Parts: sequence; structure tokens; C-alpha cells
Amino acid sequence: MGEVSDSNDYEYSTSDDDAEYSWIGWFCSRKGHEFLCEVDREFIEDNFNLYGLRALVPHYNEALDMILDIERMDEAFSDDRQAKIESSAEYLYGLIHARYVLTSAGLNAVLEKYYNAEYGRCPRVFCKDQPVLPAAVSDVPHEEAVKVLCPSCEDLFSTRSRLDGAFFTTSLPHLLLLQYPDIKPPKPAEKYVPKIYGYRIHKPKK
Repeated sequence: MGEVSDSNDYEYSTSDDDAEYSWIGWFCSRKGHEFLCEVDREFIEDNFNLYGLRALVPHYNEALDMILDIERMDEAFSDDRQAKIESSAEYLYGLIHARYVLTSAGLNAVLEKYYNAEYGRCPRVFCKDQPVLPAAVSDVPHEEAVKVLCPSCEDLFSTRSRLDGAFFTTSLPHLLLLQYPDIKPPKPAEKYVPKIYGYRIHKPKK
């Protein structure tokens, strides 16, 4: 069998609507998708950036067309197939997002969200509302939801987001902090001390 090409021979049309009405803009603006960055169209159109994803995503061509707002002129899908394509498009976008956020443009997009505290703030009192970064405990899809990492206390926290952690990678927060070391805050100088009636509690001797 020959090698499968990442291109297709279908005729299609594209829309000139503003990005506000694009599939990517719509998908990233959905409730619960606030952590996602809008991947540049040019990044998605470069087959090199998508290498290997075809084997992971059902209905790959149709899903990619949906992401890029490409309408095929010669095909109509049943409701069931359309639903499967939509699901594949969401999954494919997440896998593309995982690659994009590790690029220079992607890191800049994550940095902007970090500055705006769009990923939330650390719940620890002594971190003083420190903005957090998206993080993952696994690069394998469908294993764990996305977490957040506080760059101050360096602790990991669960979130209400149900987005797949693999869409952000285990490398993202650490690569960002290496790329922009000036954004890393100092560790909290204060530490909670338990007391009873104002007296510090001493640990029992072993």
C-alpha cells in the first residue's frame, strides 16, 4: 500500500466572513473553552504541523475542513455522520492546539491569557491571587482533564474545566516560564502557622 497523503482532491469553497464568525472563534468562545487559544489559520494549513494526526482522528479530512470553514461543493452528510464529524473536529482542534501552544506564537497567546488571569488565580492565601497557568499530568488524550499550575507556590490544582489535559501538554507551563523567566514570581515568604488561643501548636515528639 502506498503512503497516505495529507491532501485531498475535493473541490471546495471558502467563506470571507470575519474571524468572529469562524469555526475556531466560535469553538474557543464556547462556555467551558476559555482556556483554549485561537490557533492561527496559517499554522493549521501547514501539513507539516499536522503530521501524524490523520491516524488519530476519524473523518480527518472532513474535520479539518470544518475547522478551516471549508465547504465541500459535492457532499451532503446525514445527521449522524455530521455529528461524528463535529466530534472529530473538536478532538482534532485540541490535538492541533497542543502543538500550537508550544510555538512562539502559541506561547505569546498563552502569556496574554496569563496576564489577564483567564486561567484563574491560585487559591492559596499567601500566593495573593497569583495568576495560574494551564497544565497537564498526562500527554495521552482522554486520561486527565486540564489542571492549573501556580508559578509561585509551584503546586497543581484541579479546575472546573472538562477540557482534556493533553490539549495543553505537560510541557507548556514549564516551557513558558523558561521562555519568559521574568514572569515567574517569588515563592510565598509567609507560611500558615496553626495556633490555639494564640499559641503555636508544637508537633508531638516521636
